[in-house]
Amino acid sequence: MQSENITPRSPYRSMSGHTGIVSRPPRRGRTVAKLTLMLALIGGSGIVAPAAQAAVSPAPAPLAANPYERGPAPTNSSIEATRGAFATSSTTVSSLLVSGFGGGTIYYPTSTAQGTFGGIAISPGYTASRSSMAWLAERVASHGFVVINIDTNSTLDQPASRGRQLLAALDYLVEDSSVRTRVDGARLGVMGHSMGGGGTLSAASSRPSLQAAIPLTGWHTTKSWSSLRVPTLVVGAENDSVAPVSSHSKPFYNSIPASSEKAYLELNGASHFAPNSSNTTIAKYSVSWLKRFIDDDTRYEQFLCPSPPNSTTISDYQDTCPHS
Repeated sequence: MQSENITPRSPYRSMSGHTGIVSRPPRRGRTVAKLTLMLALIGGSGIVAPAAQAAVSPAPAPLAANPYERGPAPTNSSIEATRGAFATSSTTVSSLLVSGFGGGTIYYPTSTAQGTFGGIAISPGYTASRSSMAWLAERVASHGFVVINIDTNSTLDQPASRGRQLLAALDYLVEDSSVRTRVDGARLGVMGHSMGGGGTLSAASSRPSLQAAIPLTGWHTTKSWSSLRVPTLVVGAENDSVAPVSSHSKPFYNSIPASSEKAYLELNGASHFAPNSSNTTIAKYSVSWLKRFIDDDTRYEQFLCPSPPNSTTISDYQDTCPHS
């Protein structure tokens, strides 16, 4: 990964046919038809009279390609790899130059040949800094997203505050950052760990225009999210003793309306801090969710629907498949 600072400057979002049996006309009828056609050629013009021309149905218009697809067609191997297809660079955001959050690092695809990218903000958990989520921020960016991995104003900030900071970071990314011309402001999402996961739920609830949300082993005193409409992947950890799934991730997921796209992924045998280090399962399903809902890239539907079975890495998975 290269490290680079970009000089700031001003700133989206379908023939039908039919077959049938045609009875052969009597021979005399066919002779008359031939004479009729010959008369249509009188004058030596060689031009067939319009009435004798065969009617040809126009070809159907081709299906429009999804303008937000970025990168090659995914495979299981490509989304489990430690990096995606895009080379990335990064730029640091000083807390002294922004308001509403504590600065951070922006990871972004170096090339703009495929156009703009969806934007994502990530928050760390209680007492943690952005370094705890850097692995995921850079990995997601390498699949074709601009990701701002933030520090919070205080490491002790609560979920509601972290939610507001995630939104402030997205606003900065789109409006004022040095990479704003690379970001599609109509395609945004939020992620976060622990209290940052709770903040993710708060942000998504207050800004329904977001395209995706992923709380990772989230912690929040609010258990019901019945007003949440943003497609949300709730990630819990089976052995989480800080934010037990029975009192956090599962109630979060169950409270989100069935009319909203949602999924619940429980990491088999994992602890609360599983999102703080490189984790293939977290990355695989996070990237698939973000691609599916921020980029509307149905090539990634195969990894989400049908729901993956329980395995050595997944102890439970629930979903609203098929996604509309």
